[in-house]
Amino acid sequence: MRDSYNRVIDYLRISVTDLCNLRCRYCMPSAGAKQMERSKVLSFEEIVRLAREFVALGIKKVRITGGEPLLRPGIVNLIESITKIDGLEDLALTTNGLLLKEYGAKLKEAGLSRVNVSLDTLDPVKYRYITRGGNLNRVLAGLEEAQRVGLTPVKLNIVLMKDFNEDEIEDFVNLTKEKEIDVRFIELMPIGEMIAWSYPRLVSNRLVLDKVKGLERVASKDKSSPAVYYKLPQGKGKVGLINPLSCKFCQNCNRVRLTADAKMKLCLHSNQMIDLRKTLRSGGDLRSKILASIYEKPLEHDLEGGGFSKRDMFQIGG
Repeated sequence: MRDSYNRVIDYLRISVTDLCNLRCRYCMPSAGAKQMERSKVLSFEEIVRLAREFVALGIKKVRITGGEPLLRPGIVNLIESITKIDGLEDLALTTNGLLLKEYGAKLKEAGLSRVNVSLDTLDPVKYRYITRGGNLNRVLAGLEEAQRVGLTPVKLNIVLMKDFNEDEIEDFVNLTKEKEIDVRFIELMPIGEMIAWSYPRLVSNRLVLDKVKGLERVASKDKSSPAVYYKLPQGKGKVGLINPLSCKFCQNCNRVRLTADAKMKLCLHSNQMIDLRKTLRSGGDLRSKILASIYEKPLEHDLEGGGFSKRDMFQIGG
């Protein structure tokens, strides 16, 4: 598939639930959030049907997201079904890691390639604060299990926040010395209800290069990757910088998102959403709907001009 700017769209992120077992301060209101109507959430059969249609149109890579995808009952069966789709080359999953110890081996056996784990601090007290009650030890146990069963390279997604985890940059980078772990620092993005909370904590990822000396730039094999990668000399893992604010990477964007209620988002930061659920459940022409919508993908996001998504990240597939 190609959009109107001749970008090849071959990466689909599928959210399977808006539910989460954490309440991260930059993602979700303290009281939680109103859940989607369960009748609107796609069944596994519907997810697999949509995945097949997307792959038939040229999608090569799928990532399963949430909320927290491991909360969805039967998630291992869904993974197994998606891996059987002819033409799909890569299937990964993003998780907060709390249930990874329990599910790691099952996910690998079902055909999952690897996992990304969201982890913003290695300090258990700070972790409880930012997640409003999370248990860091469970996440660390999940990381060990992912490495043990071969869901590698494990990628850690770290949202860099002013006056919170700037002092842990070196600690995260040091994880790449002896382990097959890629740590990726992500600039805090103002999205949904947490826009006001985010702005005072914004900090550029350039701070990583200022703090860690000796990082060597690594050429990327995937020009569509949002991360610019570096490496410590003799390090087993890599250090990635994802800079949606200070350095746009929209010109190489190859992805679209599907929310748990089957709204296709052409850009993470746009409020434009195409309803595929109605077409799916009415027996309409899904492929024509998808192709026509892909052509409307915007050239770039407009965060600088206030073009924020009104949905929170857990409702989008973050």
